[in-house]
Amino acid sequence: MITVAEAEHIILSQAKDYGLEQLSFQDAQGRVLAENILADRDFPPFNRVTMDGIAIRFADYAAGCRKFQIVATQAAGDAPPTELPIPHSAFRIPHSALEIMTGAALSSAVDTVIPYEHLQMVDGVARVGDTPVKPGQNVHTQGRDRRRGEVVMPAGQLLGPTQLSVAASVGRSTLVVKKLPRVVIVSSGDELVDVDQAPLPYQIRRSNNYVIQAVLRHYGLQAEMQHLPDDPEVIRREVALLQLYFDVILLSGGVSMGKFDYIPQALEATGVQMLFHKVRQRPGKPFWFGVFGEKGVVFALPGNPVSTFLCLHRYVLPWLERSLGFPPAPPRFAMLEKSIRFEAPLVYFMQVKLKQDEQARVWAEPLEGGGSGDFANLLAADAFLELPQEQTDFAAGEVFRVLPFSPAFL
Repeated sequence: MITVAEAEHIILSQAKDYGLEQLSFQDAQGRVLAENILADRDFPPFNRVTMDGIAIRFADYAAGCRKFQIVATQAAGDAPPTELPIPHSAFRIPHSALEIMTGAALSSAVDTVIPYEHLQMVDGVARVGDTPVKPGQNVHTQGRDRRRGEVVMPAGQLLGPTQLSVAASVGRSTLVVKKLPRVVIVSSGDELVDVDQAPLPYQIRRSNNYVIQAVLRHYGLQAEMQHLPDDPEVIRREVALLQLYFDVILLSGGVSMGKFDYIPQALEATGVQMLFHKVRQRPGKPFWFGVFGEKGVVFALPGNPVSTFLCLHRYVLPWLERSLGFPPAPPRFAMLEKSIRFEAPLVYFMQVKLKQDEQARVWAEPLEGGGSGDFANLLAADAFLELPQEQTDFAAGEVFRVLPFSPAFL
């Protein structure tokens, strides 16, 4: 039996690279970018107006002019005039201005924008108020953010709405991303029936496989599912076939020391190299991990629902994120709200409800549950608090690592 830290190290050392693929940028959300995205032109591509108002020559203002005749109007998307028309003689105002809208390309004939709130507009004449005007104000100059050919988005980004917006702005309709592994989720046990079946008094419905599948969907993975009976020959045959078609095999149940727990023997008999079996933790102690071929990995999770859920978040997801090239996420911590005692020499992953106070401190409230089979208790929890095996007494206010799984704290 190994420690939690040793199990984490072994698993992360087996992170794999499953190659690259090209996707439409609209289908790439949640994936990891595998190429640098370059600016196809300057950012912004022209001197961009940032306020609605009038555009003038600052030299006219500096010379004392405070009244300007509006000689044209330009909306965003209009081609900018190359020069300003001369003011109509009837106004007897020597200087002209261009009424202009936010987002418009600034004409080379003007250089400064005065917003409406600093103007009085009467009969086509704009009078500038007392607010000082600075040269070049309210203009986002061409190339200020990025120059053409510069990297606007480096490889390794997790693609969310902001990143996809940047990709669209430089005309990247397709993106090269990290390829996802082929994943199968395998449940086992004659006591399990499917969701739409009525279980006999001594049976229960399958749920672990659906939980795993739902969590993996957040990574864009569409994992397949299979169920195996408690038959050692069937298990051995099916496990051998799964290795031909999948990169990741996630098993739930059948890895403990029971008479009908055939999974470990079947894995080793079909060429899977066991890297460890059993971890000094509660829940999830019977956890089994191994590898096959060049890129195959097997996570055999304990069958109790809370154990499966914990091992999925503590080990499987960090391995997946490293394999997919996710930006490293620092560990997160919370303060224990009340003192507890846990005497077993194991790391205790305690279910907790998280609260954040007005000083941005995160507190973890312990939740009593019915053990590793009490999956319903997770409905009230937000996270697991990882309590080290070296301690027995854990005092209120102590800080420990926390593994959030509630959307409110992800």
